[in-house]
Amino acid sequence: MNTQIKEIAKVWPVVRDVFTVPHNEKEYKKLVSFLDSIIDEVGEDEKHPLASLMETLGTLVETYESQHVPEPLGDPRQTLKALMSEHGLKQSDMKEIGSQGVVSEVLSGKRTLNSRQIKALSERFGVSPAVFI
Repeated sequence: MNTQIKEIAKVWPVVRDVFTVPHNEKEYKKLVSFLDSIIDEVGEDEKHPLASLMETLGTLVETYESQHVPEPLGDPRQTLKALMSEHGLKQSDMKEIGSQGVVSEVLSGKRTLNSRQIKALSERFGVSPAVFI
C-alpha cells in the first residue's frame, strides 16, 4: 500500500483540482463544467477509460447539490422544464420519458408521467421522485 500512496503523491499535484470537493458555487460550476466535458467524451460507453472518472465527479457534484441546491417543488411539469433547462436538455434528449412526441405531451399537460418515467427521471437528475408527482 505504501507504494500506491507514493505513486498517488506523484500525480496528485496534477489532478487535485479535478478531485476537489466543491465548497462554493464557483468551484461547483467549474466542476460541473468539467463533468459535462467528460460526459461528452464518455457518453454511454461504460468501458471508456474515463467512465470511472465521470462517475466520481458525478458523485462530487451530487454531494454538493444535496447540501446546497434546493430540490424544486411544485408542478411536476415546471420542475421537469426547469431541470431540462438547467442541464441544457431538449425534448429529444429525454429518452427516459419516451419519444419526442410523448415528451411534448407530458410538458404540455396532455399526459402525466408514469412510475417508470418518474423513477428514471429521479435517477437521471438525482432528485426525489416526489418532485415529479
